[in-house]
Amino acid sequence: MITILIFAVLILPGDAFLSTTVPGVTTKAAKLDPLNMFTGIIEEMGEVVSLVEREDMPLWDGTEGKGTELTVKAKIALEDAYLGCSISVNGVCLTATSLGEEDSTFKVGLAPETLRRTYLGKLQQGDAVNLERASEIGGRNSGHFVQGHVDGVGTVQERWIDDDSLFYKIETTPEIMKYIVPKGFIAIDGTSLTVCEVDKSSFTFMLVEYTQKKIIIP
Repeated sequence: MITILIFAVLILPGDAFLSTTVPGVTTKAAKLDPLNMFTGIIEEMGEVVSLVEREDMPLWDGTEGKGTELTVKAKIALEDAYLGCSISVNGVCLTATSLGEEDSTFKVGLAPETLRRTYLGKLQQGDAVNLERASEIGGRNSGHFVQGHVDGVGTVQERWIDDDSLFYKIETTPEIMKYIVPKGFIAIDGTSLTVCEVDKSSFTFMLVEYTQKKIIIP
């Protein structure tokens, strides 16, 4: 069983609302920082260097404690990066805690909630991950607004080829399915995609030839 991360809702800039892809259904949310948004257009595929549990993670009060740290090798994601900046790793908004200029790596801490909500805790050395830097609203957006907070997970049920396109069928929970509509948008492992077909418990999307070469989806 292959698990993917689903980001099913639209985030609007400014005085933002959480808006589903279902017409006429809108839920209020807190005002969002437009600097910590993503577009779902993957900038590069990074490589997992390590995923370790540390006993000396710095805590908010200056003490040390136990935590999980992910180290990723990247290039584009490090351009203009700074400590505390947001980087999307497989769609999950994470905070850079260390930047390695010499070895082209960055480190992020994985909070217990992140480990519970995602599969990032199962990553292994050498795994490819989708990376995107936070995008300031007001520039070009070729995808859709993605907050980087996981709405749910799904499993790949089927894959098939249609000429030069690759189709995926994903099964997920009713709580997620009620927000997914045909021709709506969705982010899968951080990639902005268009929903093709929807049934009671699953949906499909397809990857064009170019996208197949630029992202990683199981």
